Formats: sequence, C-alpha cells, structure tokens
Amino acid sequence: VQLVESGGGLVQAGGSLRLSCAASGSIASIKAVAWSRQVPGKEREQVAVISVSSSTWYADSVTGRFTISRDDVANAVYLQMNNVKPEDTANYSCAPGDVGSDHRLHFDPWGQGTQVTVAS
Repeated sequence: VQLVESGGGLVQAGGSLRLSCAASGSIASIKAVAWSRQVPGKEREQVAVISVSSSTWYADSVTGRFTISRDDVANAVYLQMNNVKPEDTANYSCAPGDVGSDHRLHFDPWGQGTQVTVAS
C-alpha cells in the first residue's frame, strides 16, 4: 500500500489546516499510520500516530492542537492542525507502520510529503 500526502499550504499563525494521507489500497490491514515532519537540515520529527484500533499518540509539541484520524472506508488518514504556529512550518509526510523483530513499531517508507508554511 502506498500513501500520498496532500493538503499543505500557507496558513496564518492561529489558523487551521487539514492534511490528508490517501492510500492506494485498504488501510484496514496496516497496524498503524504515522505523520511526521521535517525541516531541511534537521531530523525528522514524528508528530502523531494512529493504530488500526484508532488508538492515538501525539508529540508534546502538538498535543492539544493536532488531531489524527482515519477513515477506513475512504482509505485515508488525516491530520487536523489547529492553532498552528510558525514553528509548525515543515514538510509533512505519512508512513505505514509494522512491528519489527524488536517488537516495536517502525514506519517506512515516508512519502514525498506536503509543505506547510505558517506565517507569523
């Protein structure tokens, strides 16, 4: 299953944006899907995860502002971004997750992403 991101753009600080992660096939069999973001020259930061049972996890930096959700009928995962800040500016990507030999979730591959720019 391949995932393709969309929905990025320019938004004013304090505004909202919804990112979409569309799957080429069924997402019902994917153990989890994650959203991450990356700024050039910095490491990728994982910001939200949703499991097949819709359990969620958020990075401290976005807790209370971002919401991850999934629609198994539409085969898509969304990231609702509210009260955005200039420091949220980044390229946002999604990836499917699976449990590795270390019994931990690993997310791969990350898509090309969608750029979010927050103006102050």
